[in-house]
Amino acid sequence: MKFRLNILSLLIILTTSYSLLGQQKKPNPFPSDVKRILFLGNSITYAGEYITNLEFYFTTHYPEMKVEFINAGLPSETASGLSEPGHADGKFPRPDLHERLARVLKQTKPDWVFACYGMNDGIYMPLDKERFIKFKEGINWLHDELVKARVKKIILLTPPVFDERKGGHSGYAQVLDVYSDWLLTQRDVAQWHVADIHGAMKTYLENQIEKDSTFALADDGVHPGKTGHWIMSKEILLYLGEKNVDEVESLSDLVINTTNGDSILQRVSQLQLIRKDAWLTRTGHLRPGMNTGLPLHKAKKKARDIQKEINLLRN
Repeated sequence: MKFRLNILSLLIILTTSYSLLGQQKKPNPFPSDVKRILFLGNSITYAGEYITNLEFYFTTHYPEMKVEFINAGLPSETASGLSEPGHADGKFPRPDLHERLARVLKQTKPDWVFACYGMNDGIYMPLDKERFIKFKEGINWLHDELVKARVKKIILLTPPVFDERKGGHSGYAQVLDVYSDWLLTQRDVAQWHVADIHGAMKTYLENQIEKDSTFALADDGVHPGKTGHWIMSKEILLYLGEKNVDEVESLSDLVINTTNGDSILQRVSQLQLIRKDAWLTRTGHLRPGMNTGLPLHKAKKKARDIQKEINLLRN
């Protein structure tokens, strides 16, 4: 009888140990000293769906992670400093990242930075040597400034794909191909970190057009919808080593397979909306027509309350 009890006890211990191993949480994907990740870019980044996708993924796959995703994208902005004549019907020139970057870095104090420029930098005109030089100068300046600000990791994103069938501007797709190729060469030339969202979006778009000539990632040729934003976030996740998303076709697939996925995604979206307008208002910019965000301390309080809801839903 004593022997049987000992065997039973051993089985219980082994079963419990195995169960605990199965429940062990995955390690933080970011180094422990990474607390804030900043995203810079234009209207595609400001729309921010790909950033929401990233935060949803990391908050559901790494519940112990405590990283703030800060969206500081500004519609119409360039890193090149260029603006076409009559931009926005002559109401205002394109915002120039040079004007605000120092303030953004000083106030957000990011540990990592993702930057996505190029779509506006060729100002929707055919490839031109001088404009290309201004783009390269702008990106080199940006990288240098981030290094000076002691950002621990800088990840540049190639620009999203441009669809001339929807957006017009003949020859502009080639401009973004060239800009993307140059960024990719900097992996070897300058040892930069570059994630190629352009290549992934272009391949997907071309494959879908072969099946359906009316297919588009962006109805206006510029601003991608849900599928385009998922491709962007998926490519970033793969770049960061999250190989398990390789076969995931859409964000919906992740949401469906996550307990309380819809509710968590809704709250992550709320977090992103509150934060981005609060930070843009706090750091300042010259683009008219933008939302006025909450004072930062109020935005942070709201964000904490929403985060508590997310924590309950995850548990």
